[in-house]
Amino acid sequence: MIGAAPILLLIIAWFAATGPLGLIAPLKFPSPAIALASLETIAGPGYASAPLAEHIETSLSLVLAGFAAATLTGIPLGLLLGTSRYANACINPIFQLLRPIAPIAWIPLTILWFGLGGGAKIFVVWLAAFAPAVINTQTAVRGVNRTVIEAAKVHGARRVNLFFDVTIPAALPGIFTGMRLSLQACWMVLVAAELVGAYTGLGHVMIIATEDLDSGMIFVAMLCVAMLGVAMSLLLARLEAWVLPWRR
Repeated sequence: MIGAAPILLLIIAWFAATGPLGLIAPLKFPSPAIALASLETIAGPGYASAPLAEHIETSLSLVLAGFAAATLTGIPLGLLLGTSRYANACINPIFQLLRPIAPIAWIPLTILWFGLGGGAKIFVVWLAAFAPAVINTQTAVRGVNRTVIEAAKVHGARRVNLFFDVTIPAALPGIFTGMRLSLQACWMVLVAAELVGAYTGLGHVMIIATEDLDSGMIFVAMLCVAMLGVAMSLLLARLEAWVLPWRR
């Protein structure tokens, strides 16, 4: 009940500011009634060439593909950079040089490389999610307690055993932190990714609604992104609790 109270107060303030008090014009931010009407429109006849379910499916598949690609590439690279001084010396300068470039800045090259298909959109999402996975994994590996590693060596642990039985389990909390940040980055870059020739998707809805000056439809798309992001974060937290039961 305590957690629901701020949300209820926010809804009341929203209703008052956009309704009776008239503090915010509908063009700048929709009232609850306008938002509800927009939701009924996109959930029924549809908007921006598709119904809501299709937009959600497109965006969700894009985020999942980009997040999976970033996880499967970023975590191994982070493990390599964290455990190998030679790899860190060779690869890390290049990574640090490219990392500050915003994913949206890659869109022109992305179009040249991949065209306007799904691969281009996934690449933009991957770019946003890749760096957090690498950095947090590398930091987690370097933060493993050296005393534990030395103790394992004293008891005869080989290098492979040290990596799989000591380093990775100890680094898993930091790795999951990177995964959470990567997932957040995927949703944050969604609109930019769907600038690349999208015909459906929640980001596409926001783009078309902006052109139509439809604040209600923009709000509905933003709310869907927020709810999907929260749902995926909760699922990732469940996975983390299952993999790391001692951290519950």
